Amino acid sequence: MTVTAVRKDPQRLTLTVEAEFGASVERIWQLWADPRKLERWWGPPTYPATFTKHDLTPGGRVESYMTGPAGDKPHGYWDVLEVEPPHRVLFRAGFANADGTPNSDMPVNTIRVDIEEVAQGRTRMSIEIAFPNTEAMEQVLAMGTEEGLVQAVSQIDAILAEETIQR
Repeated sequence: MTVTAVRKDPQRLTLTVEAEFGASVERIWQLWADPRKLERWWGPPTYPATFTKHDLTPGGRVESYMTGPAGDKPHGYWDVLEVEPPHRVLFRAGFANADGTPNSDMPVNTIRVDIEEVAQGRTRMSIEIAFPNTEAMEQVLAMGTEEGLVQAVSQIDAILAEETIQR
């Protein structure tokens, strides 16, 4: 399995998922930079994502929705704060209404993605979600975010394997 660690820290109000891949930093970065690749893994298999806007630059916005097994389409957005290709991206992630406006009933979390080489041809990716308060953390975790993120990241190996075969 790709995922090497999952840490919930109620004191720091964070959920962190770490994974390692047999791929270069640049190939892992492309999984974020290319919206069509991002669609292939962002979201668990039962809730695939569709990205309708993808401006992964500081001040940019990324908008998406997931399609659930019953046809439901929860929307979300990222306000991009910092980008250091191919190593890091920091964004505020929120839930959105169908028209793309922020859903004020749901929390806005900060997500930091770090991508680093750990050995020749091996890369570690860390996704840390920082919650604004305990209630927000409990609310988002109760929605299955931890399990969904682990399932989502676990889809990356298959994408990398396909790309290797195609080369």
